[in-house]
Amino acid sequence: MIHTRSSFQPFFGLLGWFLLVTVPLACVDPEDITLRGTVDIIVVDGAITNLAEEQIIRLNRSKSDPLTGRFGTRPITKATVEIMVDSSQIVPCHETVDGSYQLPSDFKGQIGHAYQLRFTLSDGTQYVSNQQVIQSVPAIDKVTAQFNPKSIFPPINASFTSGHDFSVDFMDPAQTRNYYRWDWKLWEKQEWCRSCYQGVYAIYGDITPVLYFTPDPPNYFYVYISGNTQLLEDCYYELAPPVPSKRNPVPGYTYDYSCRTQCWEIIYSHDLNLFDDQYTNGGLLVNKKVAQIPFYDHNPGLVEIRQSSLTPDAYRYFKLFQQQTQNTGSLADTPPSALAGNVHNLANNHEAVVGYFSVSAVATKRYWLDRKDASGLSLGNTGGYSSLPGAELFFALNLRQPQPEPSLPGAPVLQLFNAPPRPPTAICVPSDSKTPYKPEGWQN
Repeated sequence: MIHTRSSFQPFFGLLGWFLLVTVPLACVDPEDITLRGTVDIIVVDGAITNLAEEQIIRLNRSKSDPLTGRFGTRPITKATVEIMVDSSQIVPCHETVDGSYQLPSDFKGQIGHAYQLRFTLSDGTQYVSNQQVIQSVPAIDKVTAQFNPKSIFPPINASFTSGHDFSVDFMDPAQTRNYYRWDWKLWEKQEWCRSCYQGVYAIYGDITPVLYFTPDPPNYFYVYISGNTQLLEDCYYELAPPVPSKRNPVPGYTYDYSCRTQCWEIIYSHDLNLFDDQYTNGGLLVNKKVAQIPFYDHNPGLVEIRQSSLTPDAYRYFKLFQQQTQNTGSLADTPPSALAGNVHNLANNHEAVVGYFSVSAVATKRYWLDRKDASGLSLGNTGGYSSLPGAELFFALNLRQPQPEPSLPGAPVLQLFNAPPRPPTAICVPSDSKTPYKPEGWQN
């Protein structure tokens, strides 16, 4: 998939890739550590902002195979996670999905206040971050966008580079040294809400598989009867019958289902775009390039530019991480070393803990991207023309054309008898990457 999630999650995506070849040491100042044998490390991905938005801490464990050295990542569940505010107030987080710990819905950071992440694993091991103080950030005065056929680097699929370069104007405060980070969020109208591999979308889940056998030639197979009383609204997956069977193993097939209601895809940036005002302190910054958004399709989209403050330590960490990742020629050329984060084990300061707990004030500005100045093929058109609605964006995100479940007189591979008419439409499930709610600023 092309898109990523969450405003500060792009760093976790970069970090996950970097862990294939690197591991940081758990100390405050960035230093290097060389891989030796099997590595088992905690990965922290957390940021607090002053916006009324979800504030989530993600905990994972990355562990290398002792034979191959390859990393696998799994969420850390059942941890006790809390934020200490100004060394006095404790704000607990609750686990929403495996490894994701969310602060109360009414919680948001405040400029000038100090925050510290603390968490305890189910085995009692305790971890704590350095204290972080939210720095103020100036407002974005103006956002401009310009189509650039060479905007995207490195190219998508090794060849696609077209996109829009976004720039901002803002007044940098003179009284302090400021550190910035820019991210973006893009809403695109989505026509396809669910893809089912080795199965079909089912509105109802009370489905009874009945096993049959034919003797000549010998073959087991299932017939699926829908009960139509218990809502599922998700994929129902084909079962593998006992052998001998033409359906064991279950063959590979995928069906894609259009959205039942309006739906928007939410796409996030994945680059580290940083700035230190050392040489421009107190000046008006004009046409500061802060984002490159791929030319996904010809339809308009809504862009939110996010301008965030960083603490000096956070800026230093992200800048060094950016330099290491961007200066890499290839995985084979990368030395097995990385940066330290600001989270450590209270009982063992030598344990490697990856990631950075950061706090930021964020200024946002939304921009209606009509794409009227775009030329040439979009990413979605590089796969050829399709007459299906939304196929251009679908290809841009999935690098394949949508494959709808066949309509009558055709039939899907897995047939649900006594079910509502097929194919059904799929619901737009609210998530990090989709929303059925029209975003503020959407123009049609």
